[in-house]
Amino acid sequence: MKRFRALALGVLMAAAAPVALAVGTLPADDCVGCHTRKGITGSALRDFSTSRHAAQGMTCAECHLKGDATKRTSACEAPGVVTSVSASVCSPCHARQVEEFGKGKHAKAWVAMSAMPTTKDQPKALMDGMKGCGGCHRIGSDGGRCDSCHTRHTFSAAEARRPEACATCHMGFDHPQWEMYSTSKHGILVAQNATKWDWEKGLGEWFADPARADATTPRAPTCAFCHLPGGDHGVRTAWGFLALRLPEDDPEWMADRVEILQALGVLDAKGQPTARLDVVKAGDVARLSKEDWQKERSRMEAQCTRCHSAATVKAEMAKADEIVRAGDRLMADAIREVSALYRDGILPEPKDRPFHVDVLRFYEVEHPVEQKLYVMLMEHRMRSFQGAFHMNPDYQHWYGWAEMKRDLAEIRAEAKALRASHVKKAAARPKAAGAPAPAKKAG
Repeated sequence: MKRFRALALGVLMAAAAPVALAVGTLPADDCVGCHTRKGITGSALRDFSTSRHAAQGMTCAECHLKGDATKRTSACEAPGVVTSVSASVCSPCHARQVEEFGKGKHAKAWVAMSAMPTTKDQPKALMDGMKGCGGCHRIGSDGGRCDSCHTRHTFSAAEARRPEACATCHMGFDHPQWEMYSTSKHGILVAQNATKWDWEKGLGEWFADPARADATTPRAPTCAFCHLPGGDHGVRTAWGFLALRLPEDDPEWMADRVEILQALGVLDAKGQPTARLDVVKAGDVARLSKEDWQKERSRMEAQCTRCHSAATVKAEMAKADEIVRAGDRLMADAIREVSALYRDGILPEPKDRPFHVDVLRFYEVEHPVEQKLYVMLMEHRMRSFQGAFHMNPDYQHWYGWAEMKRDLAEIRAEAKALRASHVKKAAARPKAAGAPAPAKKAG
């Protein structure tokens, strides 16, 4: 396989005729010529021909000739070709971005998924095959996958600045940020005006002069503007994925937090850390010091004040923090109800796991009341606090808070019914021989 020349790429990009004709001047055994003759990866040929990489004279070899040059390493007949390209390949040219990415939560996405206790029990196609969780968590695999946001083979920064770039992964059951954002005032402004704006402008250029109007600069924040300030690829948030931080100064809130952490298996029955704390650390899904939390909060506030007053920003953030606290109270109360069913022997003891609440098993639990608890945590609690921070009052209330209230009511009713059934079954069991007869009521 030979590297084709920048001149030939220029011909490919400029030609109005189909790709097959445009590559007629290329050597017979180059990548584009071979792929064109065989009719494979047409989208890659078309997209790369319009990319900045191609315009700068890059070839397929820069990214794909990274395997063992002495043997065939992919479906390609040529030796040393790799089809899966990691961030390490991008690093020589994009060292700053790759270094920043490595410090953010996206880099830990594959580790976080793999560490979940029931990941191993799912069909391989869902995880390693990336038809389920793995399809989004791949962003953290193999040292990072830049093409999760800068899609192949244009690798456009402008594309990744648009909020739609995040929608595939940040939507749905447990992280519907796209649904919240796109129907918030911020999202609506983007939808109404996006075609007027110049998305080639770097994020650091937006609102460089806060008092100067510019019709081509976005007038509303996007996912990238808020979470990648100035183009910093180290994406993190103050509360983390699970909206958990340690410690809490308020003793009541801390008691609720301990209840949740025990249900997550991070703390044991005595409140001591378990091996799962290492999972939380590895996945960066919680904040384990006040300093770490405040660092990320300050970074976000700095972005918000590019448009809003500092007082407004702090007030809105404080309201969302209060939503986290209120949601923790409902969640902890629900966990206490289900934990008591375990403690009192009313729920049957599982054969393959510890005899206590374990919400990180997600849907791999035996009883409907446990399913309800998992949904309350991973769907409704998430929507409650995420809706608050994404400035969508309807989503926060009706898809989050109201559903948590319903969950708690149903869990309490189910627990009461289970207890009544347990008592009834116990009363119906045959009495042991020699056991005293129940005393008769007087009168």
